[in-house]
Amino acid sequence: MHLPDLHARLDLSGQGATALTLSANLVYGTERLNLRGNPLGSVPEGLRELVGLKDLDLSSTGLSTLPDWLWSHTDLETLNLAENALTSIGDGIGQLRHLRMLDLGHNALTSLPDALGDLARLSDYLYLSHNQLGRFPEFLGQLGRLKYLNVTHNGLGALPAAIGGLASLRELRLYDNQLVTLPDAIGALANLRELHLSNNALEVLPAAIEQLSSLRILDLRNNRVRQLPDRLDRLTDLAYLDLRNNRFSVLPPTLAELPGLQKLDLRWNKLDVVPGWVDDLERRGCAVLL
Repeated sequence: MHLPDLHARLDLSGQGATALTLSANLVYGTERLNLRGNPLGSVPEGLRELVGLKDLDLSSTGLSTLPDWLWSHTDLETLNLAENALTSIGDGIGQLRHLRMLDLGHNALTSLPDALGDLARLSDYLYLSHNQLGRFPEFLGQLGRLKYLNVTHNGLGALPAAIGGLASLRELRLYDNQLVTLPDAIGALANLRELHLSNNALEVLPAAIEQLSSLRILDLRNNRVRQLPDRLDRLTDLAYLDLRNNRFSVLPPTLAELPGLQKLDLRWNKLDVVPGWVDDLERRGCAVLL
């Protein structure tokens, strides 16, 4: 496939291309290149000569390895390598010091390079979902500007205390893992608005959850939780609480004191009795599902 002349943004996604030939104009002009969905099998050699590339989408291109020269594109701000067959990422990724967005989801990664923790400007999102990591890398706690982190479907058994270093995090998705507990350091995520923990093996929640004063969504469905922290009412911004399919027999009355609660889902628990305060919640406009 021969690519056309100079375009600052070039979308060649879904063209069915198995090879690429780059024109001289493209080499000196394109800042954003989308090759998603082309069965390339390898990163086209011609990309090596691109200058000033800021946005590169190589998702769903049949990649199993990455060339070391890819990390020489140090102007990159967005890199999408999702939905490939990658089993490793080279240390050279640490050279991408301008990277704000990185998608490594839906690959076969069993580990990540420590150098990923050097990406101090990574701020918008980091997708690691649907890999085989097995453990949460401690160096991710160095990403103090990161706002969105997705590590779902990875077989994680625990979270390190280093997670508390993600001070800017607003949304954390950890569902479909094997988490049994959460570290107290989770309470350091003062800016967290959404915490998604469904489909794990959680039995208890640390009292530190009460410190998440910005939290709006807490999803705990399909776990093994029997009781909640005593002062969950400190989560004054909490609007959505999903407790479906856990092991609650009783619920703390502090749930009735959550001032911003709009929806409380209690289905598929074996409550001894429906608390009287459920009526109070419904009267003030909170949807309660039993």
